[in-house]
Amino acid sequence: MKSEIHPEMVECVITCVCGATHNTLAIQPAMRVDICGKCHPFYTGQQARFIDTAGRVESFRRRYGLSASEDDE
Repeated sequence: MKSEIHPEMVECVITCVCGATHNTLAIQPAMRVDICGKCHPFYTGQQARFIDTAGRVESFRRRYGLSASEDDE
């Protein structure tokens, strides 16, 4: 590799808004991210099953005569 064209790698501390920090190598000494593996809903299991936008789920249930207890089966 040519030494003149590659940026210098330094220790980098990546900080998430949740407070988690990760150490890695990068060309910047510090980075801030909005979401990480410790607070992302996919990894924490806190994700919503579905999002009810403007009562669409209730409208579907009324149209086909379904009740909320039938969805649990």
